[in-house]
Amino acid sequence: MDFDDQMRRYFGAADPASVAPAALAAGMERLSVDFGLEHDPGRRFAMWALMHILGNAPDLDVAFPDPAERDAARNFMDMLDQLQAQAPTDPA
Repeated sequence: MDFDDQMRRYFGAADPASVAPAALAAGMERLSVDFGLEHDPGRRFAMWALMHILGNAPDLDVAFPDPAERDAARNFMDMLDQLQAQAPTDPA
């Protein structure tokens, strides 16, 4: 389950910038419901990661009862923070 596939499945487009606000809200709702119903740890993590990127992820202790999964999610969050800190800033 990769990012583009998830975006197309829940939002109808691979590019988040091209998704209308109403479609984004509806897709986030569907994604949250599917996350709550999913039992496969890998798929749950992929869904949570997308929700985190979009700013709609549940808290780690709610999302991941397994401590190892919480640690993986924290590592993902730290990695994203590092990437954002290294990203070039727009001089405009």
